[in-house]
Amino acid sequence: MALALTVGTKRFVKSLLYPLYEKRLALSLDFDETPHHVGVILDGNRRWAKANPDEVGMSSSSRGHRAGATKIVEFLGWCEEAQVRVATLWLLSTENLNRSSEELAPLLEIIGETVDALTMTKRWRIKPVGALELLPPWLQEKLLLASQMTSHINGIEVNVAIGYGGRREIVDAVKSYLQNESAHGQDINAAAAKISTEEIANFLYTAGQPDPELVIRTSGEQRLSGFLLWQSAHSEFYFCEAYWPDFRRVDFLRALRAYSLRHRRFGS
Repeated sequence: MALALTVGTKRFVKSLLYPLYEKRLALSLDFDETPHHVGVILDGNRRWAKANPDEVGMSSSSRGHRAGATKIVEFLGWCEEAQVRVATLWLLSTENLNRSSEELAPLLEIIGETVDALTMTKRWRIKPVGALELLPPWLQEKLLLASQMTSHINGIEVNVAIGYGGRREIVDAVKSYLQNESAHGQDINAAAAKISTEEIANFLYTAGQPDPELVIRTSGEQRLSGFLLWQSAHSEFYFCEAYWPDFRRVDFLRALRAYSLRHRRFGS
């Protein structure tokens, strides 16, 4: 009993102190110096579901994905507060498309619902990035419509990375570059002589956007898994132990604080 009271007391004290700590942390940050582009690997939805079964003991991956989807709108609100201009959210990798139909079908449905929810807020510009041709036609149409409906909005540009793989993006960029050169009457030798990092960057999914200064991954994993391989060459990385559905504003503020304390060397 004494132990239970002690644990309960600790939780109560934390519940009182955390809002104060979060407020102090926010006040300590200069949002004019925060990253313009933040990339996020939304990891840990399935593990969150296993760790948080529902009332009848069920821990389906769909529950985790829905909890993760709910977190996205909240996260983008934090980005607005921090004056972030571009947010890239990795919702589905090209490898994820190889999952069983039993898991993939509801996941795609949840992603479609998430895109609808982001569109209906009328707060952000939605930009689909990835090998969209690999997705079901209904989802391709939904993404195109979301992009068209939000193109006029002067808010955060939200890259929803669906069917995304960093290697695939670079291959697609090179193909698009060569096709563009051919369309302008250049042969392969002339195209090869002209190719440069700047030229390739013009054909990436994120062309025209700043590269991400900060990349966050949740769930404790410390690897990129192919996320924004080209664009993250000089990014700062922040790895958080929390599963994505448990990611809090204070975790985001900690990531921004860690970024502000780093001396960016840009490869030097």
